[in-house]
Amino acid sequence: MRLKKIIEAADAAAVIHTGDTVASSGYAGSGTPDGLFLAIEQRFIDSGEPRELTLVFSTGQGDMKEKGLNRLAHEGLLRRVIGGYFGLSPKLEQLIVDNRIEAYNLPEGVLTQLYRDIGARKPGLLSHVGLGTYIDPRHGGGRMNERTTEDIVQLMPIDGQDMLFYRAFPINVALIRGTTADPNGNITTEREALKLENLALAIAARNSGGIVIAQVERVAAEGSLNPRDIAIPGNLVDCVVLAERDHHMQTYGTRFNPAFSGELREPPTRVRPVELSDRKIIARRAVLELAPNSVINIGVGSIPDQVPQVAGEERVQDLLSLVVDSGVIGGVPQGGLDFGAASNYEAVIDHASAFDFIDGGGLDAAFLGFGECDAQGNVNSTKFGKRAPGCGGVIDISQNAKTVVFMGTFSSGGLEVAVEDGRMRVVSEGRFPKFVERIGQTSFSAAYARSRRQQVLYVTERCVFRLGDTGLTLAEVAPGIDLQRDILQRLPFEVPIDGPQPMDAGIFRNASMRLRERMLDTHMEDRLRYDEPTNTVYMNYSGLRVRDLADLRAIGDAVDALLGPLGQRVHSVVNYERFSCDDDVFDEYIELVKRVEQTYYLSVKRYTSGAFLRHQLGTEMAKRRITSEILDPASDRARPA
Repeated sequence: MRLKKIIEAADAAAVIHTGDTVASSGYAGSGTPDGLFLAIEQRFIDSGEPRELTLVFSTGQGDMKEKGLNRLAHEGLLRRVIGGYFGLSPKLEQLIVDNRIEAYNLPEGVLTQLYRDIGARKPGLLSHVGLGTYIDPRHGGGRMNERTTEDIVQLMPIDGQDMLFYRAFPINVALIRGTTADPNGNITTEREALKLENLALAIAARNSGGIVIAQVERVAAEGSLNPRDIAIPGNLVDCVVLAERDHHMQTYGTRFNPAFSGELREPPTRVRPVELSDRKIIARRAVLELAPNSVINIGVGSIPDQVPQVAGEERVQDLLSLVVDSGVIGGVPQGGLDFGAASNYEAVIDHASAFDFIDGGGLDAAFLGFGECDAQGNVNSTKFGKRAPGCGGVIDISQNAKTVVFMGTFSSGGLEVAVEDGRMRVVSEGRFPKFVERIGQTSFSAAYARSRRQQVLYVTERCVFRLGDTGLTLAEVAPGIDLQRDILQRLPFEVPIDGPQPMDAGIFRNASMRLRERMLDTHMEDRLRYDEPTNTVYMNYSGLRVRDLADLRAIGDAVDALLGPLGQRVHSVVNYERFSCDDDVFDEYIELVKRVEQTYYLSVKRYTSGAFLRHQLGTEMAKRRITSEILDPASDRARPA
């Protein structure tokens, strides 16, 4: 067999020159070309070459010890990094904190999408992602230390609306990874956990006049690969390195699991309830924000990680669609050194497309951790003292999800709480407050969230804040918590109080919260609100599923009970987001809508972002000669006043 493009790792490292811009694919330990990193590091140690590299990567690639980008964290080897996340590469992060290399932190999704624009020879990427945060050039432009001075992000108004322009740059070397290569450089990815940005990165380097180096675990005979299985065609690949087994694990936590690559589905495992800790209490309150048919994202961290656990205990996984920004759709996301991978998923898409979906508003809800929060509701989750982990995908996700739930303990560093008889008690307060006068860096802009009318919650073990018109508003307090002693006296700022309402008592008991029953029940009395000054009724049908005639009666009875006694017609605003109605009662539901409109309405505006539902409802309503326009809440004209 002629080897053609198959070369040794040391020879591949030798093609990298001093001053090159080198970009690598990978997500934590998934798809990370560790053998290539090792070869580049060894060449630098042996010869002092190459030097002064610019290293580009979309997200964290490391095990928080030696692997991944930690291997390249040598002063002299690197001049500059442009990365999405540094937290998995502590050696690299230390170079940044010590001001020994230039460092830019850009959103993960922006970088994956920028690869496509580099490949297409476009001047750069225009995006709203990052506005109002430290990525915005008015607040730092993504620069992470004093050594970093050049502006690579530009504010660019378009039709009176602020946008950010991320300048493109040539990529001299792309380091990618696959499973199998043939001698011509055709690459397949059948044993990889993720698709990532391999193709976009290869095109970017090729069209920059650069070199593409692929790491694989096996070589096939020429002409033996199914063309439809080829993820990166050989005309984009300059050389292929056959990696040693220890440097080509599926993830840093797992050598190979066929469930991660979609070859099989693992049998379901029984979810055993975990202890009722402060973290679980936070997760239990957070999941009460879920609605059926929601598309959700779970962030990194020990507290967001509890959300899938609680969802499993409450038997609601089948009512949700979980999206991981690595490109995984559905399934069971993994944690720890397997983070980014998933088992039993429905599909895997490429990294940039995953962020196209996120940036366009595809997420109904996101559950994210936070490190610091100020009175305005701004959040820092990216830079703390001598730590600078960066943003990863948190800016893309938090700026674009319809509902954002930040999750964290009220304080950290020694916090101890006790839950007894359904009541919370603070045994020992943490040394480090999470709510502060001034945050270290703005990762989430509350002002930008208000401009987009996002629903934002800040859930702790003892209370819940909501983002109001001026900042944080205290909305809920846990049973057993003293409002003054445990909350208000420990805040460095005054906070408006709405009520507050008690947090749901079921959160603080070991028994099930009966979340499945809550999500499937109509609860119509909680979904209707009449505003007397504007003579408007607001009907929140978000996530509502109409299953049978009993559900129809519940809706009709609740509407009649609210509007009948008014003795006058009203304006109506109806939220149909994620609404569904079973076929058996769909016609009856439309007849109910007709009766309610003809009996009670002066006018009606109906909203949903679901194109099919807009068409379905609109068509049937038009047949019955009632108001049939169903508006998209994402469009300016469709937003209610």
